[in-house]
Amino acid sequence: MEQQGFTVWFTGLSGAGKTTLADALEPILRQRALKVEKLDGDVIRTNLSKGLGFSKEDRDTNIRRIAFVCDLLTRNGVAVITSAISPYRDVRDEARQTIGNFVEVYVRCSIPELARRDVKGLYAKALAGDLPNFTGVSDPYEEPLNPEVTVDSETESVEESLAKVVSRLEELGYLPSSVPARA
Repeated sequence: MEQQGFTVWFTGLSGAGKTTLADALEPILRQRALKVEKLDGDVIRTNLSKGLGFSKEDRDTNIRRIAFVCDLLTRNGVAVITSAISPYRDVRDEARQTIGNFVEVYVRCSIPELARRDVKGLYAKALAGDLPNFTGVSDPYEEPLNPEVTVDSETESVEESLAKVVSRLEELGYLPSSVPARA
């Protein structure tokens, strides 16, 4: 049976745990014999979206580029894992329409907790007004209205959040159960 492609789209503020969860999900999908590609927002910005800034137009262009690649891979039977802030709801919805087999995972975390975790001090700079266009502080982040999965990295362990994602992928029929069927 040919693998059905799908995209798991992790969205949330910087430092919320999107990449951590994406990295943890990848081996699970591979263990279940799926073809997998992971697209990290930071890596895409460096390679596919180099030269784009952080205006709304540039952010939207970046997300459209990621969605284009996700669509190509998804159409070809690949399980795609994407982690990108993707702050604007309308462009995430556009990505959902483009890709079709789309599972939005909202990685929620409060600004105070993100500032506490932030080893680079970006939240402190943004909160002090020294870092313009910082999503969630001086630029908007529009929370998803109806994500397939919401995880809270402030109150859940990585394992708890990952279990919610895997369970939902199984429910949606994208991921075969890890429990072998009895004859």
